[in-house]
Amino acid sequence: MAATRDTSHRRQQISELVRQHGSVQVSSLAQQFGVSPQTVRKDLRYLSERGVMARAYGGGIDSGAVSAPATAAEPHYEAKRTVYLDEKRRIGARAAAMVKPGDTIALDSGTTSIQLAEALPDIDITVVTNDFGVLTALSPKTRINLVMLGGELRRKNMAFYGGLTVEALDALHVDLLFLGVDGFDLERGITTHYEPEAMLNRKMVEAAQAIVAITDSSKFGRVCLHRIIPISGLDALITDTGTPDDVAQACRALGVDLQLA
Repeated sequence: MAATRDTSHRRQQISELVRQHGSVQVSSLAQQFGVSPQTVRKDLRYLSERGVMARAYGGGIDSGAVSAPATAAEPHYEAKRTVYLDEKRRIGARAAAMVKPGDTIALDSGTTSIQLAEALPDIDITVVTNDFGVLTALSPKTRINLVMLGGELRRKNMAFYGGLTVEALDALHVDLLFLGVDGFDLERGITTHYEPEAMLNRKMVEAAQAIVAITDSSKFGRVCLHRIIPISGLDALITDTGTPDDVAQACRALGVDLQLA
């Protein structure tokens, strides 16, 4: 009975570590709990089969990377605005530098997209967006032509979604889509918490000549419920210097232009 209690307690602790940190390593867990790597792998397999966490196939469970739960709760909007703010500002500035006069770009909803909007110079471009924060940031920049995708306001992230939003993209073509990220996993691709957002993002991808993902490195290894596109569907990825080696190597192998801000 003591062994059973120890196993149960260890698995509860592992679940909490994944919840707090987003990922864990077999080797470090084995050392922390004084058990063999094989025992830890059994624990991770047990938790994965019960939906407590999902395997991060980029590194593989045998090499130790395990992502946070695929159905993890979506962070509150105000919380997302303040975390990794320096990284988001650098990413936004790097993305803004890609935009040239005359371009038409689409900005997905999200706090990194807002930082991109803040960094955009007031030049002759057209910006298509469904994000209220992006609209607010760009309104004072009078040389920028703004196209707001209407629909129903989702206050949880202050963006517009729905059939009207998707239909508005039917007649549009954009040079660049800057795609925000909730989850980025090498096996499952780019994912999001909200199904209407995934539907809209896929429509944005269809309308874009080139797709650029913008995300801080905390999103790597996370898997959300709704898939947008595979990593191979990206033309470029702009992120911070905390990017794991396996993500960097995979991007290069797939021909994705990796830019670290």
